[in-house]
Amino acid sequence: MREIDLIEIRRGDITKIEADAIVNAANEGLLGGGGVDGAIHRAAGPELDKECRTVRTERGGCPTGGAVMTGAGRLPCRKVIHAVGPVWRGGAAGEAALLASCYDKSLALAEAAGLESIAFPNISTGIYGYPKTEAASVAIEATIGALRTRRSIGKVIFVCWDEENFELYRKELERRRQRT
Repeated sequence: MREIDLIEIRRGDITKIEADAIVNAANEGLLGGGGVDGAIHRAAGPELDKECRTVRTERGGCPTGGAVMTGAGRLPCRKVIHAVGPVWRGGAAGEAALLASCYDKSLALAEAAGLESIAFPNISTGIYGYPKTEAASVAIEATIGALRTRRSIGKVIFVCWDEENFELYRKELERRRQRT
C-alpha cells in the first residue's frame, strides 16, 4: 500500500476520534490553552494535566518542532502526543521545517510505542497564525515522507474542526494523489 493511501481527512472533534493516539497542538510549557489544546485538556481531565506537569518538571516542557507523549486520561485514545508547532513569523524563520518536524516526531513516538493509528489537528493554524494553505501542504508532505520509514503506522487521520481547513487538507491530499 502506498503511504498516501494511509491518510484520510475528516471534519470533526479530535477529542472524539477513535485512534491509538491523538496529537495535541501544544505550547512549549504543555500547560493547556485555547483551541484544540484547551479542548483536549478539558476532555482528558486532570490526569492529562498532571502528566504534562511531570513532563514539564522533568524535561522543561517541549521545544518548538518537538513532541512528547503522555497518557490520554478520559479520552477514547490510548495516548496523547503533544507537538509544539511554530508561531508564523513570515516564513523565513524556519517555520516549515519546524512544522514538518512536529509530524515526523509525532509519528516516530507513535511507532516507538507500537501504535498503529494517529490523528492530527491542524497544527499552528490557529493562534500561531501559520497560513492554512501552506500548513496543509507541509503537513501532508511531512506525513507522507515519515510514513515511508514508519511501516507500523496503518492510519493517519487529519481532523479538521472547521470547513475551511477540511477543504484545504482534502484538496491537498487529492492533488498529491493525482501526482502519484
